Amino acid sequence: MAAGTPNRRDLMGVGLAALNRLAGVGALDRLRLRRPIERAVYEASRTGFKTAAAANRAFSAAQTRSAAERPAPSGDRGLFDLTPTDEQKMIVDATAEFAAAQLRPAAAGAEHDCAAPEALLKRSVTELGVTLVGIPESLGGMGAERSTTTGALVAEALAYGDMGLAVACLAPAAVSNALVLWGDAQQQATYLPAFVGDDVPAAALAVTEPHPLFDPFALRTTARRIEGGFVLDGLKSLVPRADKAELFVVAAQLDGAPALFLVESGTPGITVEAEPAMGLRAASMARVALTDVALPVSALLGGDDVDAYAQCIRLARLGWAALALGTCRAVLDYVIPYVNDRHAFGEPVSHRQAVAFMVANIGIELEGARLVTLRAASRAEQGKPFARESALARRLTAEYGMRIGSDGVQLLGGHGYVTEHPVERWYRDLRAAGVMEGVVLV
Repeated sequence: MAAGTPNRRDLMGVGLAALNRLAGVGALDRLRLRRPIERAVYEASRTGFKTAAAANRAFSAAQTRSAAERPAPSGDRGLFDLTPTDEQKMIVDATAEFAAAQLRPAAAGAEHDCAAPEALLKRSVTELGVTLVGIPESLGGMGAERSTTTGALVAEALAYGDMGLAVACLAPAAVSNALVLWGDAQQQATYLPAFVGDDVPAAALAVTEPHPLFDPFALRTTARRIEGGFVLDGLKSLVPRADKAELFVVAAQLDGAPALFLVESGTPGITVEAEPAMGLRAASMARVALTDVALPVSALLGGDDVDAYAQCIRLARLGWAALALGTCRAVLDYVIPYVNDRHAFGEPVSHRQAVAFMVANIGIELEGARLVTLRAASRAEQGKPFARESALARRLTAEYGMRIGSDGVQLLGGHGYVTEHPVERWYRDLRAAGVMEGVVLV
């Protein structure tokens, strides 16, 4: 950030200070303006002002490599086996324990604040190493080969705690995974070292746009070529923690086809505006506006790989499928003891056939969608075509996820409608599985 340029926190602090001073003026009571002003202070502190994106870190190449490092395919294992390896079981067990002990208790407060606790996000890096799973050991990570299945299992386990917080935790990993899969040697040397330490930057994969019937393969955000680089213009929506992000991977239309670009948040022309949504409120969703954002030639991610963007969308959809599975599992595990313990007309409500069938259908649909999702992830990490399997996983988890969320609310009756029970929040979060693109990448 240039000397003398106020950062995001300074701008917000000045705005809040001004509103607070205004709220202390006695004339407001005579003019009957006190309540609107107090409301403005509350909303400003809760959702933030429109502001330039964060710019706190100078990315530079730590060392020069002759070629980019790519994780090797896991190899054809023949039979499709859902049994996790010992390493996967260890990672998933640790993630599930973290989700139960850290995410689930913090979920309600994080949704109310529209922000994930910074300490929790820090622990997701230091205790779990969420960004390390997809990074090869040669680049400082802990992956020896493609880890799509492991990534899906981690996303599922985190979402069992809370989907909104899971998205906040996994957003930087989407950027690091994109760099591993499609970054060239210079891009990896410049950006990946920041994702393998304890001070991992906030980062986000920005694909979705605020248009009806959004199609990720027909983007309205554009990139035009200029001498020495590109200029990006457009608007991205539902970008997690965008106000704190230091690096974006932005999808834009280039020469008639979608492409991915590395955009540092301090680049002139970027502004961020809070965009609280129906669900995923703990992920601090925001809109990112790009106006004449000039980028160097080196910002293009994927180079001449025409399939990079399509692979990105497919892997992101697998990520959302895994997140939906974790939340659906949370719904199932919550409603079973509820319907067994809740009595009506002298017996547990689970003795009613309609209730029992509804719970059974949740289990059936959940297992079917999980099978399809893990099969797609398995094919992806083996280097096999997985477009069909990814589409099926997206279709099933979107449909089943929304139905399972709705059935969970229905099974709790009036309790399903109030925030005392988390099912209403899970229902709202599950709606995202059918509309979100990008953000997570397994």
